[in-house]
Amino acid sequence: MPALSRRSAVRFARLPGLLATAMLTALSAHAATTLQMTTEYPATSMPGLGVSTFAEQVKEKSHGNIVIETSFDASKGFKSADMVDAVQARKVDAADAFAGGLANKYPIFGVSSLPFLADSLDKARALRDAARPTYERFLAAHGQKLLYTTPWPPSGIWSKAPIKTVADLKALSIRTYDDVSQATMTRAGAKAQNISFADAMPRLASGEVNAVLSSGDGGAGRKLWQYLPYFTEVNYAMPLSIATMNLEAYKALDAAGRKAVDQAAAATEAEQWKRMEGRLEENRANMRKNGVTIEAKIAPAVQQALHQAASTALADWQAKTGADGKAILDRYNRK
Repeated sequence: MPALSRRSAVRFARLPGLLATAMLTALSAHAATTLQMTTEYPATSMPGLGVSTFAEQVKEKSHGNIVIETSFDASKGFKSADMVDAVQARKVDAADAFAGGLANKYPIFGVSSLPFLADSLDKARALRDAARPTYERFLAAHGQKLLYTTPWPPSGIWSKAPIKTVADLKALSIRTYDDVSQATMTRAGAKAQNISFADAMPRLASGEVNAVLSSGDGGAGRKLWQYLPYFTEVNYAMPLSIATMNLEAYKALDAAGRKAVDQAAAATEAEQWKRMEGRLEENRANMRKNGVTIEAKIAPAVQQALHQAASTALADWQAKTGADGKAILDRYNRK
């Protein structure tokens, strides 16, 4: 009995410390702020990697006080076109949206998708810088803040058959990603549909769609090679994805939390644009491994038909966006 009493005494002596540790753990867990962030793209895509990187950076820079719960593949039910409205209504706290998808409702976001305007990484970066002030004002007016941007690799044409002639181009029933690309492909003679990737996949499976305007990155994320074994590098555009956060959610954080989010956003943007430098070759290797024939040399007649079809796109976009669009292009042309 005496020995048992001593052991009990030791246990009771330790109890306050154990309770204190448990209470601190509970308080720490309770203190963490959890935010939801979503994208319609796979986790392996450039936007998906950006969402994951941002979540990791926020956790690190906030010392675990802010947790970003991520979701991909439109699992929250929102496509890119819905994201600004979803974040404004705080159906999600933050989101990554393809700018071309946003442009269907808010044309100002369509500049990065304009055909043959920015067809290199340097030009895409310059266009991003020119558009950023306008995007920041627009998003603030819609109750959110711009976190970071993600570049997509150049858009090409995934197709069921090779595109060697203008007749091949006209035989396409192609998924496009915004109103401008739909109009451009229609003028080139193709049957074009402006639909999200999520909506395009069943139509590919049924054969209703036999081509997709997308990057090697987007196509690889959706394994388009199951249906479309050819990729023609027309370098149509290098579009952006835009990551935003609800302004009330941001302002609800303390000063240290807001600083952590700002630093995480800046670090993510830098990483995404650096990541793009090696992404093109990774995509090509992955595509070839999965049986995709990549056509880098475009038939002159096909190239001419596409450029001619795109000739009015810039003027059409300017007409829709007025002074804001003009300001972006003026800044871009000064660079």
